[in-house]
Amino acid sequence: MDRSRPFARRPLVALLTATALAATGMTALSSAARAADADLARNGGFESGLDGWSCTAGATVNTPVHSGSSALKATPAGSDNARCAQTVTVQPNSQYTLSGYVRGSYVYLGADGTGTTDVSTWTQSAPDWQRLTTTFRTGPSTTRVTVHTHGWYGTGAYHADDITLIGPGGGETGQPPAPPTGLRAGTVTTTSVALSWSPVSGASGYAVYRDGTRIRTVSGTSATVSGLSPSTAYAFQVAAVNDAGESARSATVTATTATPDSGGDPGLPAHALVGYLHASFANGSGYTRLADVPDSWDVIDLAFGEPTSVTSGDIRFDRCPAAECPGVESDAEFKAAIKAKQAAGKKVLISIGGQNGQVQLTTTAARDLFVSSVSKIIDEYGLDGLDIDFEGHSLSLNADDTDFRNPRTPVIVNLISALKTLKAKYGDAFVLTMAPETFFVQLGYQYYGTGKWGGQDPRAGAYLPVIHALRDDLTLLHVQDYNSGPIMGLDNQYHSMGGADFHIAMTDMLLTGFPVAGDANNVFPPLRADQVAIGMPATVNAGNGHVSPAEVTKALDCLTRRTNCGSYTTHGTWPGLRGLMTWSINWDRFGGWEFQRTFDGYFG
Repeated sequence: MDRSRPFARRPLVALLTATALAATGMTALSSAARAADADLARNGGFESGLDGWSCTAGATVNTPVHSGSSALKATPAGSDNARCAQTVTVQPNSQYTLSGYVRGSYVYLGADGTGTTDVSTWTQSAPDWQRLTTTFRTGPSTTRVTVHTHGWYGTGAYHADDITLIGPGGGETGQPPAPPTGLRAGTVTTTSVALSWSPVSGASGYAVYRDGTRIRTVSGTSATVSGLSPSTAYAFQVAAVNDAGESARSATVTATTATPDSGGDPGLPAHALVGYLHASFANGSGYTRLADVPDSWDVIDLAFGEPTSVTSGDIRFDRCPAAECPGVESDAEFKAAIKAKQAAGKKVLISIGGQNGQVQLTTTAARDLFVSSVSKIIDEYGLDGLDIDFEGHSLSLNADDTDFRNPRTPVIVNLISALKTLKAKYGDAFVLTMAPETFFVQLGYQYYGTGKWGGQDPRAGAYLPVIHALRDDLTLLHVQDYNSGPIMGLDNQYHSMGGADFHIAMTDMLLTGFPVAGDANNVFPPLRADQVAIGMPATVNAGNGHVSPAEVTKALDCLTRRTNCGSYTTHGTWPGLRGLMTWSINWDRFGGWEFQRTFDGYFG
């Protein structure tokens, strides 16, 4: 959030280069298959869904198809090429021909583990079905190979159909195990569900699914799924896995998490209205005295505390001078207004950052000065807590920082340490909120930092390690769903500002969790519903992405009641969603309090 809200969209650095798209050479076609040969690929036409295949981002569709009634559609992401593979039993020292039909750009078909030379063939562009084929010979001790198809990172969906592997069959069946039975839910808490099931013969592990999304694999016959939202229903399935692939999924078991006794927050109402108050500057919205803020506002963020320099860590809060803000109250009146708001049950926080307040805690000295200077502001004004509104280049990831669970970049590590220190100093009643932009959070579904091969914007997803490290201390996360470029949702479709769909998709990601950079083994866990509010601009003057009251209502209906959803299908229903945040209280007053009235009308 900023003072004037000019916006320039940050373009992502292109991921692909001509050299990166070079593939292994094509292998010449083999001679005609011998009469004794057979097609060893299981479900190569995808008529039985994904049975026999293990896919990172694939599903079956009914159109387009090359033959039959189904085909594969898979959508690559920033660090996921949407690979679909199956392991097939073969004979040593034998010749095989791998073929398939594909559509799309940069589509690959290949085989790994041949024991000789692994092969791959590809097409740069196939607007209609195109046959790919390659051959290989197995090594003297090879009994299994893995055939696969995949696309290229971030280049759009591809289709595949009628994949065949022609050659002599192996001595083993090479079949995936049977689906598990006896799935049941055990202990349920506000944020977790314990699952167990019966063992499956021949299984080496089990894949656990939540609401249709694979979230983890385990070696035993039990798992506790954590990071869930209170008072929320979830659907679970499991599948058995071995070297030949993954079984069909088990029957579905539904479990509802428990309702917390206290709501899990320091004194906020069940549904809260959060707003930023321009306390240190003026703009076209005009100055609003703290005492004049209506009672509807439950959390008031004083904007802004800013550093003396980008890397100093020394935060100062300078109230707006009378020359810039006519009618500004005195310090004594301002402090009295804070106490009056608190006596009425409201929370008043200092917000650090904003567009102009770049903060980079590059050293431990800056970290320590951040803690002491922020503490001084909190103590001087008797505030309830802290809001982190780091924007621009405050947070970015070093090239070797690839795991959001174990960050290595100093500005990230030092910020986490500083916030934990402040939380420990002031105790459980300390209110900690964050207001990142979508670029730093939901974009992490596609891109994280510079990426495996470099070239990406290092700020992509950079808030994720901070949110994750502080999730047990975090009171509210209210991502700025505005001044944003299009962001891909969990449906692998891009969503743009200006309607309920964007807010639904972006919030669903926070409450469902998502694989970071498309890595199914590196999932950002969901936040609790009571930790999440939706950030929106109060008026068309306040920022790009303003939506009408009707669209606000649609978004809330879909997320809290699963009605009025439109084209996006959520992964759950969250009646405990905390509420709404807006930039800003000043702009809402300028707009006749439309945003406040919408909130009050919905939540009462």
